[in-house]
Amino acid sequence: MTQQKHYPHHIDIKPVMHVEGVVRLPGSKSISNRTLLLAALAEGTTTIHDLLASDDTLVMLGALRSLGIAWEQVDEHTHIVHGAGGVLPVHEADLFMGNAGTAIRPLTAALAVIGGDYTLHGVSRMHERPIGDLVDALNAVGTQIEYTGVEGYPPLRIRRGHIHANRMSVRGNVSSQFLTALLMSAPLMAREHPVSIDVVGELISKPYIEITLNLMRRFGVTVEQDGWQSFTVQPGQKYASPGSIHVEGDASSASYFLAAGAIGGGPVRVEGVGKDSIQGDVRFAEALEQMGATITRGDSWIEATSNGVLKAIDADFNHIPDAAMTIAVAALYADGTSTLRNIASWRVKETDRLSAMATELRKLGATVEEGADYITITPPETIAAATIDTYDDHRMAMCFSLATLDGKARRGNQMRINDPKCVAKTFPEYFEAFAGIARETLF
Repeated sequence: MTQQKHYPHHIDIKPVMHVEGVVRLPGSKSISNRTLLLAALAEGTTTIHDLLASDDTLVMLGALRSLGIAWEQVDEHTHIVHGAGGVLPVHEADLFMGNAGTAIRPLTAALAVIGGDYTLHGVSRMHERPIGDLVDALNAVGTQIEYTGVEGYPPLRIRRGHIHANRMSVRGNVSSQFLTALLMSAPLMAREHPVSIDVVGELISKPYIEITLNLMRRFGVTVEQDGWQSFTVQPGQKYASPGSIHVEGDASSASYFLAAGAIGGGPVRVEGVGKDSIQGDVRFAEALEQMGATITRGDSWIEATSNGVLKAIDADFNHIPDAAMTIAVAALYADGTSTLRNIASWRVKETDRLSAMATELRKLGATVEEGADYITITPPETIAAATIDTYDDHRMAMCFSLATLDGKARRGNQMRINDPKCVAKTFPEYFEAFAGIARETLF
């Protein structure tokens, strides 16, 4: 899809006095991988515009090809996927899923419902990311998924099962991707009877479920909702290609540049997402407004600027856990202690993000309290120069580049970012884009 970036083992980023400019965002990872799977399951051919070019989408594309789904890349921004109408051409396959949660969770559900003989595995961290709630929900209605390593975690072996029930239940407080996976596979089960999914407990990351429901509608399937506790797919619905679909810019990636505008003066404008985006992470801009930034929204762009030191924030970030990481670094520039609440899901992401964030913020001189589902950050007078470890987590690398910004708080400092190539998971060109809004050379 894209030429692999060859970064050194680290990048040194100098302090930045001011940021200003326009950034064209890469496609959304969440939309890209959902769209790829729906296009593969649909009847007809789908042309996908602005698909994200990243490690995670390469994983999904590779898996689909291994399953016999034909696709081709027309140009840098356009892919064509030939749908199989819910019947995969290949019934036996060994699938490497990297560390792509947006690929392994929904693909596991679809393969288990369709049936075959499949193995799914990934990098070592993937084998530490829970999938037991999803497997339990599927096996309870007749699929046959087995663990080949530690129970509750990949690797997985999927064999042909026998669906004997039409009501599933899944916990909502571990990962919204489990519900997304069940929702996307439900039409494959709803041949003669409705299929219902009940959510046990609180559902986290609701905006990501909204993305799933929106895209399912685009592919011809409507889901009935009883609030956020129950979802039903009526029988007789099949995925059908919309013909052509456009992938929005990644709202999570937008957070770094909007935060840069809030910290470093701006204006910084991101293009590819706007006021009508289907991604919940655009609400990140509301958090910046609470911190005193000025946000302007257009149909396909959002802009951030600031004229003063940011205000400390105390808020629940359950709805935007990925983008909330950016707020944790922005808190270094606030006028007091900030508290980010209801973020327990950080612990089961690409790394234990609560622990990793606390460790790296302390390197910068911040006073940090790490709880089971919250973090508090008291900024230092001046951010200390530091070497940031990234834990093979793209968001750690991108977040901590912001600590080089000086802004009105006069706090930024030089940062060494270890293993910068990890940004290839979602934004291979991140450091070039960041350099593009800085007033001086970074490297």
